[in-house]
Amino acid sequence: MNELSRWLNKRRDFKHRRNFYSHFISSGDLCFDVGANCGNRTEIFLALGARVVAVEPQEFCVAKLRRRFSCNRRLTLVPLALGAVLGEAEIYLSAANTVSSMSPDWIEKVKASGRFSTVEWSSSTKISVTTLDALITAHGVPVFCKLDVEGSEEKILAGLSRPIQAVSFEFVPEIIQVALGCVARMEQLGSYEFNFSFEESMELHLPAWVKAAEISQLLAEMPDKSRFGDVYARVSKSQINF
Repeated sequence: MNELSRWLNKRRDFKHRRNFYSHFISSGDLCFDVGANCGNRTEIFLALGARVVAVEPQEFCVAKLRRRFSCNRRLTLVPLALGAVLGEAEIYLSAANTVSSMSPDWIEKVKASGRFSTVEWSSSTKISVTTLDALITAHGVPVFCKLDVEGSEEKILAGLSRPIQAVSFEFVPEIIQVALGCVARMEQLGSYEFNFSFEESMELHLPAWVKAAEISQLLAEMPDKSRFGDVYARVSKSQINF
């Protein structure tokens, strides 16, 4: 593949991702990118005209985010982790920074399954932790919140006490109870409906949005245990806006 072909493919992929997120995000909306890493989703949200709060605790990624988006006034960078309560926590770092994690259980299970059997988490460090509620107090209520934090999604939602219009969170079959806990928490917060996508497809898998019980059953009984993806939760269309 030559350079022009690679460039065209990258452009098509970016357009596809932008079109997908445009179903949740409009120009001027506030978004939280939790687990921003090096900013692949942040870039898309900014391209849609959103104001973005990017939350990322890894120093390497924070430095890259600052370099990448230093001129964009619609970005606020929060170099912290999120959790159920304010405080400190341990993060286990990998050279593959996309899989650094605060969840020893997640690390153990994805290594045991073979998904990340060759990855090493060779060091750890203490990081400061804030909550979604604290972020909302500081920046406002987001229209969309993306959570991709390698096994800590349920704990983060425990630090949220009000509904958000739309939320996404990762599911991994090896630790599917985390995604099921996230579904249960969303149901506690408001009247939500759910869908999901596989891997990085940026395409909703279900032809229609479903309620919590159905998405939970689909996730728990998913036959192909090698597949992962993201669950999307949005305020039910039958409910008056919060």
